[in-house]
Amino acid sequence: MRMTDVLRRTRAAALGAMTAGFVLLGGAASPAVADSSPSAGPTDAEDGAAPTLAGTSFRTATEIEQGQEATANGSAGDYMYWSFPADAEQRPTVEATVKLPEGARSASSTWQIDVYDGLRRRQACQYGAQTRTAGQSADTASVELSCTLRTVRAWSEPWANDPLPGTYYIRLTVTDVATADLGMPVGAEVRVDSKDMGGAAAVDGSLAEPLVPGIAAQADEDEESEDTATAVLSSIEPEDGWSSGWWSDRWVWTAVGGVLAALAGVGGYALTRGSGRPSRVPPPGA
Repeated sequence: MRMTDVLRRTRAAALGAMTAGFVLLGGAASPAVADSSPSAGPTDAEDGAAPTLAGTSFRTATEIEQGQEATANGSAGDYMYWSFPADAEQRPTVEATVKLPEGARSASSTWQIDVYDGLRRRQACQYGAQTRTAGQSADTASVELSCTLRTVRAWSEPWANDPLPGTYYIRLTVTDVATADLGMPVGAEVRVDSKDMGGAAAVDGSLAEPLVPGIAAQADEDEESEDTATAVLSSIEPEDGWSSGWWSDRWVWTAVGGVLAALAGVGGYALTRGSGRPSRVPPPGA
């Protein structure tokens, strides 16, 4: 019995030592696990950073906001795609810069930007250097392109090709390049800015929805459950939302014009009504 007690005490002491060792190891490993977990700070910073990649098709176009400068690296012969939102009464201007590699090239190359609307209809440029040729000389380090679209309309006839509110696509590519220069590394910078044309471009009517392709799921603000997610047309939209032409400064000028017309009517009546007294009639024989 005495030997059994000794064995029992020895076994209990061993188990206690093993438990204490596991506790110490767990306490020492916990800080390491906490340090290895990613923090939310860098992720939030990256969300607001300018894009550094370009898509290879309409479906994979990189989304950018107006006023944001996007960059990308590619090769001569590749198609680079970006997309941006444009609302009614805006006149977007797309600017692109192609940075060519150092050193002489075998021949000159021609670069071009094209802009398409949400229906993938190619939109004409009012003005700007949409196509430019880079010389063969090594002194030509970059090519600058630009395209100013027509003013985006809130509504249009079905047969018209007018730019309408929604997503617009930018395609940058080389249209003429020597075979020996295909695949040479190039860099691209793209920026979109818009000028607000105001009520001068306002029309009567608006689209039911902006021309934004694709469907994305977005959860309601009040509910976090996936079952309450609502369908949205795109993840990009103007900073103030889609207006679709419901408000413009034309309303202000119309109201001002009505007030001025009323004042002119009152002033004209005051000038033409006379003194209000009957004119004196001379007596007979006078």
